[in-house]
Amino acid sequence: MSNKRTPEIEEHWFADDGVVPNNPSLPLVVYRGVLDTGPGAAAACEMVFAGNGWSGGWRGGVYPYHHYHSTAHEALGIVAGSAKVRFGGDRGTVVDLHAGDAVVIPAGVAHKGEAASPNLLIVGAYPGGRGPDLRVPGKSDREHALVNIATVPSPATDPVYGRSGPLIDHRRTTSRAEGEPLGTIQVGSSPTLVPMLGGSR
Repeated sequence: MSNKRTPEIEEHWFADDGVVPNNPSLPLVVYRGVLDTGPGAAAACEMVFAGNGWSGGWRGGVYPYHHYHSTAHEALGIVAGSAKVRFGGDRGTVVDLHAGDAVVIPAGVAHKGEAASPNLLIVGAYPGGRGPDLRVPGKSDREHALVNIATVPSPATDPVYGRSGPLIDHRRTTSRAEGEPLGTIQVGSSPTLVPMLGGSR
């Protein structure tokens, strides 16, 4: 993991828009500048993720169409190049990602690659190596997908920081009112910037 600077963490909340389920319980989390870059970065990222219980992964890019996973959360490590990825569906948010960044995408949150540098390389992984399904918004099995998303457990560890970190600290500190997280940011709004909680392993 890179120790060049204290990372900036962004949280993006996406509501169900009637087409894309998204996730009412967990935010999409962007970690800025937390991964190594350069030669060996992909293997280093895989080791960080696997050491924190996220595995079953792949190397590649982001599909150029909206899709989501209803059976697993997904971690992406950008180890080379850059990309513009739209999260949350057509009314969602485009996030610029660069080498050294990581993203955790909760089950149900749509993502679509909109642009990429020629050298883009991403490492993907899943908590416990749990393989995901692949769903396209608007298909007839939406109700089944909603059931799946509701049953996916919150990650036990953060893919970058392990037993602490944004995912785990968020789960410990978020209060709920009528089953919804407080302070939800609606689709298309600016992200919440939060200070880094916990430290590197």
